[in-house]
Amino acid sequence: MNTHEREAIQLLRSTEPAFITRIRLRAQRRIFWLRELWMSNMADGIQGLAISHNEVDRILADPEQHSSAETTFYAKNSNTRHLSDRIHSLDRAVVNESAWVKLHRDFALSSEEIDLLTLAVAVEVDPLLRRVYGYLQDDATAGSPTPWLAASLFQWPSRIFGPDAPLVRWRMAWPLEGLPNPWSINAPWMADPHIVAWLAQGQALDPGVGMAVQFMDLCHSDDKLCLYPAQLAAMQNFIQTMEQEQTLASTHQPVPIEIELIGSEGAGKRTLAAQFCAQRGCSMLVADARLLLGSDVSLAVQVERATRAARTARLSNAVLYWHNAEGVDARVWQTIQGYSDLSIFGTTSPIAQPKRNDVVRKTFRLPLLTQAVRIDLWRHLSDEPLPPQIAAWVLTAAEIVNAARVAPAGDEAVVEACRQVLYQGPSELFTPLPCPFTWDDIILSLEVRQHLAELEGQARLRWGVYEEWGFERLFALGRGTTALFAGPSGTGKTMAAQVLARSLSMDLYRVDLASVMSKYIGETEKRLKLIFDTCERANVMLFFDEADALFGQRTQVKDAHDRFANIEIDYLLQRMEQFDGIAILATNRKGDMDSAFLRRLRFIIDFMQPGPAERLALWHLALPRQTPGGEALLDDINWELLASRLTMTGADIKAAGLGAAFLARAEGKRINMKHVLYAARREMAKQGIVLRSGDWEL
Repeated sequence: MNTHEREAIQLLRSTEPAFITRIRLRAQRRIFWLRELWMSNMADGIQGLAISHNEVDRILADPEQHSSAETTFYAKNSNTRHLSDRIHSLDRAVVNESAWVKLHRDFALSSEEIDLLTLAVAVEVDPLLRRVYGYLQDDATAGSPTPWLAASLFQWPSRIFGPDAPLVRWRMAWPLEGLPNPWSINAPWMADPHIVAWLAQGQALDPGVGMAVQFMDLCHSDDKLCLYPAQLAAMQNFIQTMEQEQTLASTHQPVPIEIELIGSEGAGKRTLAAQFCAQRGCSMLVADARLLLGSDVSLAVQVERATRAARTARLSNAVLYWHNAEGVDARVWQTIQGYSDLSIFGTTSPIAQPKRNDVVRKTFRLPLLTQAVRIDLWRHLSDEPLPPQIAAWVLTAAEIVNAARVAPAGDEAVVEACRQVLYQGPSELFTPLPCPFTWDDIILSLEVRQHLAELEGQARLRWGVYEEWGFERLFALGRGTTALFAGPSGTGKTMAAQVLARSLSMDLYRVDLASVMSKYIGETEKRLKLIFDTCERANVMLFFDEADALFGQRTQVKDAHDRFANIEIDYLLQRMEQFDGIAILATNRKGDMDSAFLRRLRFIIDFMQPGPAERLALWHLALPRQTPGGEALLDDINWELLASRLTMTGADIKAAGLGAAFLARAEGKRINMKHVLYAARREMAKQGIVLRSGDWEL
């Protein structure tokens, strides 16, 4: 090791970055040459702003001759000869520094671009160099680095850097804004602040993107439950296969790989990506596309921010994960496609990107969490007893995590956390129905009751049959339970839905058809999609009253209105077939329902007018014998006459019982037949049935 090499190593170990020392040495050597040229002007006896004969001759001389003269001067002059030896040793040492090697290798910067970047970064680290730059450019106002100055110091032919140069494309350095000709050889340049910090201090994060880009801590990724082992294994196999293919093809430049993870919001896409990176032993940089690339800024700003995120990932040897990647202008993805060797997109829907031969892309879809996985995740997160909502509701990983956090506060806090699914949905389109009734409160024929019991059993056991017994393979479109309750008004359709919901420990929500139906094309389908998507995950029972208005028959197309009406029905047919929840449709006009829709329903239950036996039981329920305090309420009620002679529905009987109670209370008496018959006449008159007192015997 010679003296100059030892000096170079000592400079590398000094507090000043070696690349700045490199600039200092070259500036010192260049100054000796400039002073030699300036002395020739002095020899002409010309000073000040005048242009000497020697200077004109030098400018018009052959550039190669001038360059050769400069090189000869450096070799012969004792001062510059010593500096040249130190410069050559330092050049070798700096070029082998990992940071500059990385810029050359990973960003395809040419040696000239690295020289210009070095010049631009040095003046940001040591502002006094601006005066030196002005001196070297023979202009006190020219204190910024220029391509001309870089060419002079580093002795390479003058060249112009355009907007396509990697140095500019990666936003590492660029000409100052507002210049009439920013790409001229004497245009002043500036270095990006993040690149300056990275080269001088090793700072990783780019302040230009704020908190929207952060490194994810992968230290505890192995401690987290893997919710998607099949997808994780498939991702690893895909990457390994592509790497092997590139090795066999002897590809010097690796082909960029993009992985798209599609899943609902909160499904755990980011966690899966982190587990993938942890297995590969690399870090992961998370960029929130919603914050970074929002439509509130111009396309140019979006592209710059996306480039900065990709640049940070390359500088850190990290996998770039784009969080919330949906909704971004496709032109942004098109511009930065291939900027990262490996990037992962987390999105709720596929991203439209142009196909390119130099980028490999693979999509993985994350399924909804099965009941077994939801239970495992809860037990992994909490020692509290398993809430029924975790097992029954199709919650995302994020929702289960939130529920586990509030578990120490009690069951109500857990239920409230789970219900956030509903609160985030279109609450104006459906409203909750109270469920105060049990099976003892509803009077139905034996056949209808058995049919409802079968419906309840399938709703209760569906996850065990589909997931544990594997029947979901045969019913891939939808694992829900749909039923039609058909029959005249007042026969117990709504009440039966309330009883079922309570028995299944489910909330019951009635769809507001007036809010769902829209005259605007496509709006009805959007609203229905919101309803179905929200309610099938929340494990609530959907109740469509007067469903014939929404699920009616398709008509012959006579105009655009008919065509779009049929489109709405077609959408409903498809969405109901894919529905994973429980939906009850009620109608008193079964004949108006579309036949294709009826075939897709799991249950069709006909509610008939109650017979005498059912009416007797209904009257007993409608007229309690005593108050909650034990006081007698009834006085000589002829139950058999009411059941056999008054052909009324359950709703009519309940209303008549209430009317009779008010009549008796107004008279200060107990409820008797006179009150009941009067109230019954009122209810039957609503149906157009007129009864006279002589039609039955008291």
